[in-house]
Amino acid sequence: MAKSRSFSIFLLKENYNADNALKDGHVLGKPVVNASALPKEATLYVMDKVPKSPWWKKYWGIQQELRQALKGAIVFLPVRERCFAITFGHTYHNLKDSCYEYDFGLRTTLNALDPDKLKSTDLLQPENAKRERIQSPTASNLTFFDFNKDESIVKKLTGAVKEEYKDILTNITGASSLKVSSKVGADEISELCDKLLEIYRKKDFKQSFPDIQNIVPVKDPSVLNSLNKKLLDAFKNESIELVLTIPDIIDHDDSFHIKYSGIGGDDSFYDEVYVAHYRQYLLRNKDFENVTIETLKSHKLNIQYENGVNKKSFPIFKCFLFDCEENSRHFHLCDGEWYQIETNYIQKLKNKLNNYFEDYELLTDCNEKREDDYNSSIEDGNVDVVCLDKKNIAPSGQSQVEPCDLFCVQNGIAHLIHIKISTRSSSLSHLFNQGLNSLELLRLNEEARDKLKKLVSDPTFYGPIDEGKYAIIYGIITAKDKTEKSDNLPIFSRISLLRAMNTLKLMGITGSVVFIKDNVDRKGNNDE
Repeated sequence: MAKSRSFSIFLLKENYNADNALKDGHVLGKPVVNASALPKEATLYVMDKVPKSPWWKKYWGIQQELRQALKGAIVFLPVRERCFAITFGHTYHNLKDSCYEYDFGLRTTLNALDPDKLKSTDLLQPENAKRERIQSPTASNLTFFDFNKDESIVKKLTGAVKEEYKDILTNITGASSLKVSSKVGADEISELCDKLLEIYRKKDFKQSFPDIQNIVPVKDPSVLNSLNKKLLDAFKNESIELVLTIPDIIDHDDSFHIKYSGIGGDDSFYDEVYVAHYRQYLLRNKDFENVTIETLKSHKLNIQYENGVNKKSFPIFKCFLFDCEENSRHFHLCDGEWYQIETNYIQKLKNKLNNYFEDYELLTDCNEKREDDYNSSIEDGNVDVVCLDKKNIAPSGQSQVEPCDLFCVQNGIAHLIHIKISTRSSSLSHLFNQGLNSLELLRLNEEARDKLKKLVSDPTFYGPIDEGKYAIIYGIITAKDKTEKSDNLPIFSRISLLRAMNTLKLMGITGSVVFIKDNVDRKGNNDE
């Protein structure tokens, strides 16, 4: 019986092949000519690095001769009018980021998978770049993996293939590349890739996974050029809506710092990821005015160990989170790819959310730079308001839970007011979750309620706390026009807000959103 082998396969974009798909300065040498089983017209590159001693040999003073080397290969395989790149080892780093179809692996997987035999999912919430991998000990359908069609992008799926493909495939995993297990021999690999190209072009996934269609990738070059121009304008104009983040799941058990590269001559490093730090890097090297999209794609955000060795590197472009509109359509940039949000869904969100936006006389204009200063100013100006910013109602032994930023009682209802500066997705995600978490704790835990009563101290406030009569008010400090209501929020923040409001409704709690006029110039301020 033939042995099943694993293949990592990329589909190159049109007009890319072995002649132009590799990065300049790649480490693969010249094409190999003495490979007798190589398919006709295929091109093979081999990575054969000189063996070196591992760093820990010297560290521990080991006298024994120890050598290790990286080995790998890339086969460029023309199939019909397209070309595939089949990689072995860690050679895929030598491919140009722009040379392959980023949706090939995932789309082919969606078309080939048995929807009831999924084993693992990698999900991304673009709202806050939250990532998670969920694995099942048994084959399951998508509902097991907590996939929320309105909030998540599926980045990778793994599972068993449909019966019709079992003669060529067993398991399949899809992301940008396609990882498959197959028993085909070298003389059959062209037929396998031909079949994969056929599967990629199918639309079966629309029936097998219909809930994945609210968020779709953008492929039209003219649209991409226009969106990239908006991104570049936002970067140069220091828009606070543009966020820089690490586009991967990172092991925080290891100490690391952030360093930017692409120009050279700068040894500055940082403990956190902020877009202003990258701007500083460009300004120090006098290269800010010359920034282009190609600059953002070639410059790197490097995650380095404390000894200066790179742990991971990502193109700056791939690290941006950004929402924008173009010709009345909504787009989101995440992981270096643009996504369009289904228009009808956007309108449904608007219709549901706009009813929650209200005026609230107590929350006056903001003239303070910091949230805590604003909260203190509201307390100072209102004798019936208590500032609870940074206070804690968590039961003993549990992580701190802030009840709210401001507390007051109106018409027998305890108002838990949560304040956040800016309409950035990451900020609003924290705001909406804070409101839900504290409310749930107060509803379920007597110790939390007792702590809240001690904090507010006024016995006239105790009644609604004991009776569980609450209202949640989300106060968003922004310079945007409040009459625009939900249109002021990034698309995934709208989705998050709707989820929060639906949860409050189930609990019998009134929720509302208030825009607070911001009189402070925050341009370029990374703290907001």
